[in-house]
Amino acid sequence: MKICAVICEYNPFHNGHRYQLSEIRAKSGCDRILCLMSGNFTQRGEAAVFDKYTRARHAVLCGADAVLELPACFATSPAELFAAGAVHILASVPAVTALAFGCESGTAEDFMRAAQATLKEDRQFRAALKEKMKDGTSYAKARTDLLLSMNEDIDESLLTSPNNILGVEYCRALLREDSPILPLPLKRRGGGYADTDLLKNFSSATALRTVLGDESRQAKRALKNNLPDCVYEDAETYVPVPFEQAALCALFSADGERIAATPDCSEGLENRLVGMARTNPDYPSLLKKVTTRRYSLSRLKRILMQNFLGITLKDVREFLDEKLYLRPLAVKKSCADELLSALSESSFPLVVRKSDADKLKKDAADCLAVDLRANDLYAALSGKFLPQFELLTL
Repeated sequence: MKICAVICEYNPFHNGHRYQLSEIRAKSGCDRILCLMSGNFTQRGEAAVFDKYTRARHAVLCGADAVLELPACFATSPAELFAAGAVHILASVPAVTALAFGCESGTAEDFMRAAQATLKEDRQFRAALKEKMKDGTSYAKARTDLLLSMNEDIDESLLTSPNNILGVEYCRALLREDSPILPLPLKRRGGGYADTDLLKNFSSATALRTVLGDESRQAKRALKNNLPDCVYEDAETYVPVPFEQAALCALFSADGERIAATPDCSEGLENRLVGMARTNPDYPSLLKKVTTRRYSLSRLKRILMQNFLGITLKDVREFLDEKLYLRPLAVKKSCADELLSALSESSFPLVVRKSDADKLKKDAADCLAVDLRANDLYAALSGKFLPQFELLTL
């Protein structure tokens, strides 16, 4: 069996995602599609609009064959660690031969060439990077500018467009894992990653999140046109999870050392966050005050989420070097036995029930503990029971 993997959030699952799955089916040459999906909290530093089991069900009903959970410590980390963690898990499955991802432009060769260039960041490069950041330029912008100045054969869009940036990180992670998995870039259709405009059929997840819960006729029509039926049915009863207040409470409950240990925090940013929160005890106001050219909004939101979930950079880096686990959330009934058999060939153990979790070694158990904590916190915020262990067969 050949499996094509896709790393995703499906927040929410929409027509563009369904189109991507159909393109994977047509172009990958693989027998099955495996989604590695973020759980209840996402890389933007936000609570997912639907819980992980609901989103996994949407994916399988709309074209995927199985959905695994991406551990929370990776799902809420910056792009490099997000990609590295996801690829670390996928590379453990021998049957995974391709990794598909959405992009704005570029071929597989273009992405691998750009990824190769990013692996050549030596001491001299890091010194130049530090110099470029002295004027307040963000790390991401300074690094991109420097890479482009040193590699004239790299297409600038591969390092500046949101999905392309993540695609390069996936390829970089494949190279570091020395994995034979082949990249399969697929051009996005419809709205871009951060587009807020509502389109007729292919609006972005960003745009669709802005109208979830909106009872106006226009909003309902937009959701109806852009979401598969099973997703739209759940959208009609959508209730937002009050994460923002919880994140602020967690910020005030933590000491500076704990906040500073999160993957996205550096340069004393923890002090600025806590200080500003005291005079701006409102989540949007706080973020507006602290956001600068150097400290992006998404980075600040991730820090608050990482602190809320108790995720540290030290732990994330250690997990990247360890044998972890595979956590199936949903699988298509018609191929369940075949797929679970293929996944069991992984060098990482399958964790379907608590008895499986009890057998994990320390580092894997510590990583899973973050997932279970994230599950329980989301359940508490939503007021909805979420089992710690469940596999949906659809």
